[in-house]
Amino acid sequence: MIMTKRNPVKIIVNDRMQKGYVYYRSQPAGKNFDPGFFPKLTPKQMLKMGVFGGKYMTDCTEEFPEDWFARAKLCPERHNPAMNFFGVNASQSLAVWREKGWIYHEDPRGWFQWYCRYYLGRRCEDDERQIQRWRAMRRHIAQIKKNCPPGDITCRPKQRQALLNWAYDGRIL
Repeated sequence: MIMTKRNPVKIIVNDRMQKGYVYYRSQPAGKNFDPGFFPKLTPKQMLKMGVFGGKYMTDCTEEFPEDWFARAKLCPERHNPAMNFFGVNASQSLAVWREKGWIYHEDPRGWFQWYCRYYLGRRCEDDERQIQRWRAMRRHIAQIKKNCPPGDITCRPKQRQALLNWAYDGRIL
């Protein structure tokens, strides 16, 4: 099926956190992003490198392309910081995200779920807010550049992992 704004692809989600949730993919995967949103990593690359302690999205693989999970670093039992690329915990709990109002009702898992759906072509009313949150992460790039020797990816691993969790490549800054 060719996807256009007039012919969106309907997605029905049934996982641990959403039952019968419906959304539409109206853009081709990886294309037509907001001009102010230019992530350095795809969701597939992020999962392969190791993000969110490997616990993220372990029960919702059916919604996303199978090849995203072929080499993903996942830990279905629990959040395990050793699964992260930089081997450190750089995440706050979902409870904290909810408390701070960072969770959009259609994406109960948070920013990365929004990004995966956006990457695959969904557009929604929360796009602007999430893109603004993504832009705000750039402050960590400036801190790393100011405080770390060029090329030393062992410097400030928590900030680098946080950037990776937001689709910035913390290995090259």
